Amino acid sequence: MNAWQRAAAGRFARLSVRDKLLVMVLLPLVGVLPVLGLILLWWTSVAFDRMLIAKVRADLAVAQGYFERTLADVGSSAGAIAQSRALHDALGAPPLAMATLLEQMRQRERLDFVNLLDAEGRLAVSPAGSAGGADLRPVVADAADGEHTSVELLSLAQLHRLYPSGAWRVPVVLLPTDRAVPTTRAVEDRALVLLATRAVRDRAGRLRGHVQAGLLLNRNLDFIDHINAIVYPESSLPFGSHGTATLFIDDVRISTNVRLFREHGAERAIGTRVSRSVREAVLERGQTWLGRAFVVSDWYVSAYTPLADRAGQRVGMLYVGYLEQPFTLLRWGMLGAIGVLFFGVMTLAALVSLRWARSIFEPIERMEAAMHRVEAGDLGARVGALASVDEIGRLATHFDELLERIGAHTAELQRWNAELDAKVAERTRELQDMQRQLVHSEKMATMGQLTASIAHEINNPIAVIQGNLDLLRELLPPAAQPGIAAELRLLDEQVERMRLVVTQLLQFARPGEYAGYLDSIAPAALLRESLVLVQPLLSRARIEVQWELAPTPTVQINRQELQQVLVNLLVNAVHAMPEGGTLRLATRVGDGGVEIEVCDTGPGLAPEVLARLFQPFATAKKDGTGLGLWISRGIVERYGGDIRAGTRADGRCGACFTVLLPAEPAAG
Repeated sequence: MNAWQRAAAGRFARLSVRDKLLVMVLLPLVGVLPVLGLILLWWTSVAFDRMLIAKVRADLAVAQGYFERTLADVGSSAGAIAQSRALHDALGAPPLAMATLLEQMRQRERLDFVNLLDAEGRLAVSPAGSAGGADLRPVVADAADGEHTSVELLSLAQLHRLYPSGAWRVPVVLLPTDRAVPTTRAVEDRALVLLATRAVRDRAGRLRGHVQAGLLLNRNLDFIDHINAIVYPESSLPFGSHGTATLFIDDVRISTNVRLFREHGAERAIGTRVSRSVREAVLERGQTWLGRAFVVSDWYVSAYTPLADRAGQRVGMLYVGYLEQPFTLLRWGMLGAIGVLFFGVMTLAALVSLRWARSIFEPIERMEAAMHRVEAGDLGARVGALASVDEIGRLATHFDELLERIGAHTAELQRWNAELDAKVAERTRELQDMQRQLVHSEKMATMGQLTASIAHEINNPIAVIQGNLDLLRELLPPAAQPGIAAELRLLDEQVERMRLVVTQLLQFARPGEYAGYLDSIAPAALLRESLVLVQPLLSRARIEVQWELAPTPTVQINRQELQQVLVNLLVNAVHAMPEGGTLRLATRVGDGGVEIEVCDTGPGLAPEVLARLFQPFATAKKDGTGLGLWISRGIVERYGGDIRAGTRADGRCGACFTVLLPAEPAAG
């Protein structure tokens, strides 16, 4: 407890019961409820924003789907015209007849233009009035070599070759627009076209020409209004909001139902430009914009997606969005209603709580006043009758009865006081001894239950792993098994190791029921095998390994149990050197047996850590269990050995753990 907390506790302790009750009643209402209210207001605002973004994302998906379907329809229409029997029958007919046929097909397919090109890509027939023989290959690359359907950005001259009667729709005067990127351009004179080219081949497969068809998107108000009607049907947006849709060339609106609200009516905002932030995100970085955006003169919940031509260049944008202001008013109204509701509930709760608190502290105040009068010598002072019949009211009644008896019992209490002091002291000592025993018993019982539970939970996935390994062996063809025999054997060994860990945990819970199986082990070889299991940890931490392996006798111990001990020591050493270091591994013959040494160059072991290192649940790691070294020492001690810990003997900083095992007797 810091100084501020101690000071606060001292001030609270000096308060009267009345003031303490008031603090306890009002603190949750004044401190906690407003915080909860603010959290609720924040969460509601965030959820509301996410709802608006989710809606405009869905609106953009609908608009984009219709745009892509229209592009596909242009391609389908061009293909239908190119493959139509009427066109093939009319090939070679006079240009006027061909132009009439193409015009009929254009009207039937609801296209802006349909042209017939010869095999070299030159204009052969155009009902739109283009000059025959014009070379259209510069207009659309590969027109004479393949088929395509794409969004294309054309110059006014290029469009004039394809669709001269629609050229008037292209030039757009740029209007001053707030928040747009400054520009020196005054007119946008490029055309955005949905263009499709399809080959015309005779029955022998020879190329006779190409059908080129398309839709001009500049000032295509029917197209953009249809998108808007699909995305935002009438009355689909509540609270007076309205939806809009727009097509852009670069950052200039060329077809839109966004309005310029002027004195003499509403005019479409063709020629206005998108804000700088949207341009940078969508056109420069190729992202989809979802969020608030300033559109001409108002804030809209907006969605913009880039439009790319056949070469992948971003040439424009598709936009849908709806007016934000009605939803903003709704948001503040909703948040205000929640705030008023919280304030009202808090005020009502405070008034009711204060009234109830009064019924608690008033009897206590009267008892305190009676006590002061008795201390002043007025032995006839009493609390008197109270309206309260709860525990405090009954306590006041008993208090009066106590005052009646206090005089008669004073002498007797003094006599008992001395005897009671002696008995209390004796009983206190007994209780302290019992408490220490109880704490120890509870701790051991808890550890037993914990290890038994862990062992039970680990046994289930071990059984699943072993079962699947056995099934894998049965399902693999004999020819494939030698190739993975080593891996399967390694998996079996690790499953067996996990079983051994479970056995050790169960041995802690029921030590008399489990035991390992003895093997003749070469310590150096097993140390090398154990290092392989932690090799990924060594690589990540950039740890160098130094070997000092002296010849030693074999030891009698369970192989998996000793490997568990060594892996635990190796992992601890790696964790002690997160920034890299040197891991020294040694084997040698010691006094009465074999010594296996694992040393690191980490921070070492502090004296307070060393004192409780092998105790259960003692750990310096934030995510450690404190059981690893304790179980490891238990394993080694079961076979007559021991584990010692200390600092490195060579004077370098770091910890050093030594496993001592009795040597196996030499064969007679």
